Amino acid sequence: MKNVWKVAIVVLLAVAVVVAAVNLKGGKREAPEPKTAIKIKPTPSVKAPPVAKPSVQPIQPKPAPIAKQQPAAEKKTVVAAKPATPVKKPEAKKPKELPMLVDFGADRCMPCQMMAPVLEELAKEYQGKLDVVVIDVDKDQKAGSIYKIDLIPTQIFYDTDGKEVFRHEGFYSKEDILAKFKELGIEL
Repeated sequence: MKNVWKVAIVVLLAVAVVVAAVNLKGGKREAPEPKTAIKIKPTPSVKAPPVAKPSVQPIQPKPAPIAKQQPAAEKKTVVAAKPATPVKKPEAKKPKELPMLVDFGADRCMPCQMMAPVLEELAKEYQGKLDVVVIDVDKDQKAGSIYKIDLIPTQIFYDTDGKEVFRHEGFYSKEDILAKFKELGIEL
């Protein structure tokens, strides 16, 4: 019985991904107002760096999570960036970054909607051990092109040095995400 449900879920997800891909490549629509990445549980002590235009500066391997104010009715839970660590000595090495999971999706995408609770749970459970960033490619179309996102949802895994180590397209369960970090040698 479990296998029947798994097959049904996989078939539904495949259909949703095909529909999302057709919508992304097909129909004309008005360009939505560009917005920035959403952070879960914003930390007041963290200031986001100014966003540079891709043509002016090289693309950074790791996006900076930036919060955009939303009306109270549309508030979403998003991931907190880690607080800045003060450097005491000028010769001190920069502390290692936290590993990061960046999810590119859209509100209209069913698999993306299924990913939302998974990402929120990871953000809460691994706070201080993992940065989780959610980027809506409908609201921030530049991010989709900068990171060469073909299908949504897409999850990009970064190591503690800020290097992309893995990329996955489609729904990805919490267990699979944790297993992939372990397989990559990243302990959470």
